Amino acid sequence: MSFLKNVFATVVGILVFFAIMTVFMIISIIGMAASGGSSASVSDNSVFVINLKGQLTERSEKDPLNAFLGNGTESLALDNLVNNIKKAKENEDVKGIFLDCGAFVPDSYASLEEVRRQLLDFQKSGKWIVAYGDEYTAATYYLASVADKVLIHPQGMLDWHGMAANPMFLKDALAKFGIKVTLTKVGKYKSAPDMYTADGMSEPNREQVTAYVTGIWNNIVADVSKSRGVSVDNLNKYADNLLVFSDQQDYVKYKMVDQLVQKQDVKGVVKKMLKIDEDDEINTVSMATMDMLDNVDTDGDQIAVYYAYGDIVDQVAEGLSAETQIVGDKVADDLLALAEDDDVKAVVLRVNSGGGSAFASEKMWQAVKALKAKKPVVVSMGGMAASGGYYMSCLSNWIVAEKTTLTGSIGIFGMFPDVSELLTEKLGVKYDVIKTNEHSDFGTMSRSINEDEMAILDQYITRGYNLFLSRVGEGRKMKTNDVDSVAQGRVWLGQDAIKHKLVDELGGIDVAIKKAAELAKVQEYHHVAYPVAEDFSMKLFAQKQQKGILDEQLRETFGDFYTTFMLVKNIKHQDRVQARIPYILNIQ
Repeated sequence: MSFLKNVFATVVGILVFFAIMTVFMIISIIGMAASGGSSASVSDNSVFVINLKGQLTERSEKDPLNAFLGNGTESLALDNLVNNIKKAKENEDVKGIFLDCGAFVPDSYASLEEVRRQLLDFQKSGKWIVAYGDEYTAATYYLASVADKVLIHPQGMLDWHGMAANPMFLKDALAKFGIKVTLTKVGKYKSAPDMYTADGMSEPNREQVTAYVTGIWNNIVADVSKSRGVSVDNLNKYADNLLVFSDQQDYVKYKMVDQLVQKQDVKGVVKKMLKIDEDDEINTVSMATMDMLDNVDTDGDQIAVYYAYGDIVDQVAEGLSAETQIVGDKVADDLLALAEDDDVKAVVLRVNSGGGSAFASEKMWQAVKALKAKKPVVVSMGGMAASGGYYMSCLSNWIVAEKTTLTGSIGIFGMFPDVSELLTEKLGVKYDVIKTNEHSDFGTMSRSINEDEMAILDQYITRGYNLFLSRVGEGRKMKTNDVDSVAQGRVWLGQDAIKHKLVDELGGIDVAIKKAAELAKVQEYHHVAYPVAEDFSMKLFAQKQQKGILDEQLRETFGDFYTTFMLVKNIKHQDRVQARIPYILNIQ
């Protein structure tokens, strides 16, 4: 019996060993694919298929194992998408691009500008683009409008109705629970805390929101007009008349689309573009295959591209990964490391953030100063580089933004939740106090902030605002009074910020990289993305990867309510002094 037990234990041990080895082999294979270790090829006369579905994020954060297990949500990364369109342009075997348009949620129209510019550049090489959708949102149509042929299902819908902002206000809702927010701020346009302290938009906020929403829409309409040959007046008329509910034949009549096509007949259109027979197969190239095509350029000097996107925080908020936030200390340490790296000749700081902690922003400003003392720093602004996002950008040698980038918002505020009424009146909690000094119980849950304390806080916030102005003045070589005249918390579009000397040039990340090389006086160069991706096996077992998965699942579950949910969930982690754009822009 003992012998049989030993044999059985040995067999089980061997099976477990082989099971573990098999798992690690799978992980290794997936890891190689994730790091580009696999090779790929493209057949002659191929079409690059881009599925415009899911979310458009700033940078690729692939979780191959999650994708392998089928747990991941669909998403496209801006850096990946732009890079792959460039590869398709340069690859002689790729003859065209097929845009398969679906439920697509971009992070901003500034990101779409970058993608659209690359699609137009692809066409300039003599290649074609075909777009098809059962339905088009304004975002997908903005990209699809560049196509040589825009196709839609005979019963499809084109949602072209203009743009609106619907800010949310929670003051009365919080009051029902006995909660209020005490506010101190500097800047008449600084509207972020209005969500908690006001019933509606202030006139200054209404002025700035009107300006940037109208500005974004006007850019969209101008670009679509140029691509489709439809006048701006007509495009606005179609939006006013809710084109989405028009007869589909009108889409063709109005030149918004070229054909009404059943999905199964789209292949026939593509085959005509490829000039192949109806019975021939279409050679396609997926995003995954394009990812694996070797285009690593290591010639010349290195330009570092450092990605910083998400809320600016002092520490990682619960339920989120560090990759989707700008953690002040970590970014500062990373930038100082790049300053000491002799292989890096210049740094492009890619910023996509509406701000956050003022203290973390100051730390990163100091890090940029130390970095700039050793090598050129150029900022490339994404969808937003506002408030704290502008704070960390303003000292760079050069700032590049898209036309529709939201930037500026130079202002500061302090926000202090007051739950004393909830506890004492709603729940009946009683407090007593013994204190050694006048304000020893400041910040406790037992009482509200008094007038003397508010006066002290006002002085503190004013000093913070003045520091912000001085930081911008030093970076932009402007007098403090001149900065203040365009500050006051005002949000500017990139195309307007350049007029006020807050931005130097309009364009995307390629423009920023070229400028960095010019400032570094290097002729031949390549760029490397930072922070460097973690080793796959380490990332697999890291706790923060689980946070990233949780964040992804929450996004999928809550949809449009995700931002509000996470804002309320993590409010306790936020620095009380904030340099932040309006919390939820809610632009549709």
